[in-house]
Amino acid sequence: MSKNNKINRRDFIKYSGLTSAGLAFGFYITSVDKLVAQDIKSVFSPNIWLQIDSAGIVTITMHRSEMGQKVWTSLPMIVAEELEADWSKIKVVQGDLNEEFGSQVTGGSASVRTSYDKLRKAGATAREMLILAAALEWNISRENCIAENGFIINSITGKNFGYGQLIDRANTLPIPKNVSLKDPKDFTIIGKSMKSLGQSSKIDGSLKYGFDLQLPGMLTAIVIHCPVVGGAIKSFDASEALNTVGVKNVIPVSSGVAIIGDNTWSILEGQKKLIIDWDSRDNKNLDSSFISETFKSALSKKGTVVKQNGNFKEGYNYSVNQLEAIYEGAYLDHATMEPMNCTVKIENNNCEMWAPTQDPAGAFEEAKRITGFPKKNIKIHTLKAGGGFGRRLAEDYVSEAVEIAMQVNVPVKVIRTREEDIKNGVYRPATMNQVKGGLDNDGNLIAWFNRISGPDNSSHWTITGGADELPYDIPNLHIDYVRSKFDIPIGPLRSVGNIQNAFVNESFIDELAHLAGKDSFEYRRNLMGNNKRQLNVLQTAVEKANWKGSANNGKYYGIASHFCFQSYAAMVAEISFDSNNKLKIERMICAIDCGLVINPDGVRAQVESGIAIGLSAALFGEISFNKGSVKQSNFHNYKLIRMNQMPIVETYIVPSNEAPTGAGEPPVPPAAPALTNAIFAGTGKRYRSLPITKYAPDLI
Repeated sequence: MSKNNKINRRDFIKYSGLTSAGLAFGFYITSVDKLVAQDIKSVFSPNIWLQIDSAGIVTITMHRSEMGQKVWTSLPMIVAEELEADWSKIKVVQGDLNEEFGSQVTGGSASVRTSYDKLRKAGATAREMLILAAALEWNISRENCIAENGFIINSITGKNFGYGQLIDRANTLPIPKNVSLKDPKDFTIIGKSMKSLGQSSKIDGSLKYGFDLQLPGMLTAIVIHCPVVGGAIKSFDASEALNTVGVKNVIPVSSGVAIIGDNTWSILEGQKKLIIDWDSRDNKNLDSSFISETFKSALSKKGTVVKQNGNFKEGYNYSVNQLEAIYEGAYLDHATMEPMNCTVKIENNNCEMWAPTQDPAGAFEEAKRITGFPKKNIKIHTLKAGGGFGRRLAEDYVSEAVEIAMQVNVPVKVIRTREEDIKNGVYRPATMNQVKGGLDNDGNLIAWFNRISGPDNSSHWTITGGADELPYDIPNLHIDYVRSKFDIPIGPLRSVGNIQNAFVNESFIDELAHLAGKDSFEYRRNLMGNNKRQLNVLQTAVEKANWKGSANNGKYYGIASHFCFQSYAAMVAEISFDSNNKLKIERMICAIDCGLVINPDGVRAQVESGIAIGLSAALFGEISFNKGSVKQSNFHNYKLIRMNQMPIVETYIVPSNEAPTGAGEPPVPPAAPALTNAIFAGTGKRYRSLPITKYAPDLI
């Protein structure tokens, strides 16, 4: 390879002005003032997203958190597609917090949706620079150079350069502002189920999660929280705890009392000897029945409007058949397989953090608030997370770690036991819904009312989300909410408000179909009007389920359909009952339209896990309170669906040329109503409150 000096802009335009077919985008990848790559170096890194070394290995830096949702495969696929890379030479690493990435929050099923364009441009920019580098080496037109599978091929001679051979020349080139993107019909990676990156480390156990992190001289800590929500410390006696071998210190923090020691065993032993006098404040008599009664009482108040069409009162009064119902959902825990943890080192007025977080910027701001350090003195490393589901969007566990580290002179890893994690979660809020529906003489739905009652200590979308996403044409509709104050920490659980509101919407629409004497599928289909994408997933699901009505040859079927996070999903639950009337969930058939699919295997995995979460919530999910304390503590009384209870999941991805949308959350909401509608088909009993096993403990 020749070592030419940098080419000027005129020469660059001469060689690169022959743009290939495709869409051209204005694109600044690096900082505004950085117009050219650095001088010759051992790697080619035209932007923050990727670098190529002399061996042709492409390392892609990810700005979003990997929590099992395969984002570390789907996002690199986008870069690799435009780069025309050899997938076997792709590596992926986690990027630290960096403003150049833009938002690094992982949530809202947004990773692919919000990264698609920028990652395509990143890959295309590198590809164009490598093509131009090869053209200069061969002294031919850029149009005679073809990028393919990690090589630039000379279409005249058939010779080629591997990407690694071109990095020195590519480093001399200006970074183009406009690049051409591939026509989707020419995709060779996007749309295929590619080998998952980093999968081998999960298999051989070498993958390191937050709990696995070790630093020289590191101590371990746990925080004991007040057993009553909203409570605080009055006083504590640590004398016996400090006599425990390995316990180094016991200190108060904002959220409780921290025990610090050499290892987990020591601090758990020390915890048994710690005497704490708690101030329960106003919540010592708080219980679930009081919460439920409060929500019910609030339903009589005037609500804040979410959506309104036509005139509900007039439509309801005109209707000839009316139905009213109360639905209720419990508080839910996220129950991630890896409990919350964070490691912090504070040294020389610098704060360095390692956390499995969904919001590194939020963690950064918490550290800045607590330490008072300038931004340049704070750094956060995002670690692999053993599940998130929205729980790691909260910063409570990060705050505790920073507070503790401020009081010790060595790195400290703050962990939570399973019991502490469940009893001190940030919960999906409980809600109660009052719904009304009115039908005309032909059974058509002409009036719909939904009032949502829930807690007020978070965005209203945590309780109202999805309530207004009805896929049906209803001329007179009114949706509003009322809220009551409780000190219970709440936040989003996978699909946020959609998980309870889809249950309400799709259960009640099923009740109205029954009231009208109509088939559940036909009733929904007739109400969907021109909602073509929703209708398409619904028809796909019922066709794949071989729908012949809600009962067929000893099997019973329930339908649900929902739109959220810009994606469409429909589900059919197939169930049966054994000779002892025990429920068996045979199959869950899901059709999903999430736009252009990057990684079909990733979408299938998201559907399967989403259904597992939806069924767990429907069957078992409940955080309940007694005298201000959470009653649940571990998986023996906060149950998740077990392998022997999990049905066969059939996923049907509806082809689409629309832009990519969410796949992680849309499969969750339809699972519960599909199941309860199937149970009604088999038993004639409606479940308007969840979890099912609370009201029918012998059903499963």
